[in-house]
Amino acid sequence: MKDKILIADDSVSMRQMLKIILTKAGYEFVEANDGQEALKLFSDEFMLVITDLNMPNMNGIELIRSIRNGNVNSSVPIVMVTTESEESMKMEGRKAGATAWIVKPFNEEKLLAVIKKISGEVSF
Repeated sequence: MKDKILIADDSVSMRQMLKIILTKAGYEFVEANDGQEALKLFSDEFMLVITDLNMPNMNGIELIRSIRNGNVNSSVPIVMVTTESEESMKMEGRKAGATAWIVKPFNEEKLLAVIKKISGEVSF
């Protein structure tokens, strides 16, 4: 199984925290500063995408829609990790194709539990 995760977040400190958690758990990762860069890096080598919602150039919802509408690895699980907790935004994320939604701040155990469970249906 592929153990590579694509991280899309414009916050350097959030990417750093995700890198520490993922490295400790044995995952490889590639990072992007925004959705546009993430879409350029996206391929079938990723087992999972972690994206923020609010980013410049292309936000997380647009990234999800672009991945879901593409031909390569379009069914990859996508976890939205954001400060946004509004139910309407979660519904928009679901409609776009997000697999899970984690509200910042979050703990390491929650993120890793979602990643491990992601092969099944994950509810928000």
